[in-house]
Amino acid sequence: MTPTRTRLRTVRRLARSRLALAVAVAATAALAVGAAIAMPGGTNTAAETQQPSEPALSGESLPVALAPTRAELPDEEGETRKLTASEALAGSGTVTIVAVGDITLGSASNRPSGGARGLLAGVASQLGGGVVLGNLETTLSTGASSKCGGGSSNCFAFQAPPEYARGLRQSGFNVLNVANNHALDYGQNGFDQTIRALKGAGIKHAGRVGRIAYRTSGGVRVAIVGFGHSSGFPSILDIPAAQKLVRKADRRANVVVVTFHGGAEGSSATHVRPGPETFLGEQRGNVVAFSHAVVDAGADLVVGHGPHVLRAMEWYRGRLIAYSLGNFSSHGNFNTSGPGGVSGILRVTLNSNGRWRAGRVVPVALRGAGAPVVDGSSAGVRQIRKLSRQDFGKAGVRFAGGGVIKPKAGVDLPPATVKKIQRQLKQLGYYDGAIDGLYGPGTTAAVRKFQTDAGITVDGKYGPQTKAALARALSAATS
Repeated sequence: MTPTRTRLRTVRRLARSRLALAVAVAATAALAVGAAIAMPGGTNTAAETQQPSEPALSGESLPVALAPTRAELPDEEGETRKLTASEALAGSGTVTIVAVGDITLGSASNRPSGGARGLLAGVASQLGGGVVLGNLETTLSTGASSKCGGGSSNCFAFQAPPEYARGLRQSGFNVLNVANNHALDYGQNGFDQTIRALKGAGIKHAGRVGRIAYRTSGGVRVAIVGFGHSSGFPSILDIPAAQKLVRKADRRANVVVVTFHGGAEGSSATHVRPGPETFLGEQRGNVVAFSHAVVDAGADLVVGHGPHVLRAMEWYRGRLIAYSLGNFSSHGNFNTSGPGGVSGILRVTLNSNGRWRAGRVVPVALRGAGAPVVDGSSAGVRQIRKLSRQDFGKAGVRFAGGGVIKPKAGVDLPPATVKKIQRQLKQLGYYDGAIDGLYGPGTTAAVRKFQTDAGITVDGKYGPQTKAALARALSAATS
């Protein structure tokens, strides 16, 4: 018997021995999810607003109430290692990702009562998740030189005290994007102070050149990749480079989240338009082309910010793209009247293979000088629903009661995911790489043959058991 056939027999025995356990785990998870999402729909009651529809994860209470276990401590930014075999086998876990839009926190001379934590108190109950992400559109610094010259009436530089980083962490945030046009408002000195403040508070940051933030929660490793339109940061204007960075993240994590700062600004910029966008003569990127490209490269969720208003949400190859989540907080920094004061918190639960599990938008309104509170009128959900239908038609997001996002049926996997499966099948001798196209019958036949050999009978074509068995097979074949 050849060594390859011997290794495959070992893999098949291993797969069969674990099949019963996998089925039991899957059944238990399905029951848990069913119980978690079987919530009253229709009206937007206060109780419903406070209870997310997606399943809660172990260890994902608010950080101020429960510190993460050692197994859930975040990985280091800029980490270069690939997933280990055991991490690649984590096929039954889920992760909840919470995302918001643009965050400012007042200024040194105009501080909110209670600092950052006080400013965010009205929404902190909604900021619990494995990844809680926002766009930090301010420096956390003291001193340093502002980019705005004396007497300037059309220049905005934002600076909040470094100690506000602790308030952000206590409110729930564990990852913040810094790739935006206000990160360098106080020069390199102000930026360096900001990074030190975030690190000191235990908050990861995304959006620096060549760096990827990682967090692990519930056994699922998540990569967060940040982009912006400003020089000195990973750019949405360079789509091939962005795809390269996302592919790198995809090789090193179970789930990839892309966050970007782009698009025109203001109340006239609520619609997502095809083609490049500009603001005050500055190139702000082709946000549709960028978002589609990073999904093609392996992103499982794309979250935009920068226009300071809510924008549409789109389904693309089974992945959700939120083009702008609007202003999240302010204290006299932004115009929060009209569309600028209508916002939302996006809560998404994904399987460890990046597939959709559940999601909802918690409607938010900015009150007073810009303090976010949960909005019982659901204006944010209505706005996203209308814009999604107008801008993307059938691909636009639809909502059930309580801001619950309806899953999109009949969508394809991203090409990067299918190509990865094809490479694995080819390495194991099931696929010659030239039988058909990306989703053709040759790929299907190869997957089915592998499933038969591995004893998998209850999984979908590209389901978690198949992916886990492929990883085990490759590990056995190369050991």
